[in-house]
Amino acid sequence: MSVVANIALTLIGLLHIYFLVLEMFLWDKPAGLRAFGQSLQAATASKVLAANQGLYNGFLAAGLFWGLILGTDGFAVKVFFLSCILIAGLYGGATAGRKILFVQALPAAIGLILVVLS
Repeated sequence: MSVVANIALTLIGLLHIYFLVLEMFLWDKPAGLRAFGQSLQAATASKVLAANQGLYNGFLAAGLFWGLILGTDGFAVKVFFLSCILIAGLYGGATAGRKILFVQALPAAIGLILVVLS
């Protein structure tokens, strides 16, 4: 189960690196506009906020990778960062859009369950 948990954490970490790239570098580009379903005008107006949000996603990914590097000693680190991602996903799902529940909160919940069970 530990291997499955580590694979899940790696995928979740990579997902958050993808969020970082979308929010920091592609926010007002065609890929970012499609991903977030917004107009160029709205993206331009919120570009600085999106970059800040992308940076936070990078920190979440870094935390997951840190926990993976620590191996079995990284249990608390993994739980902490997965919990942060889950809470952010739940909040985003309630305030910004339901899609966030499936893209962010659900993977974090699955990862958290896998880590606790391993």
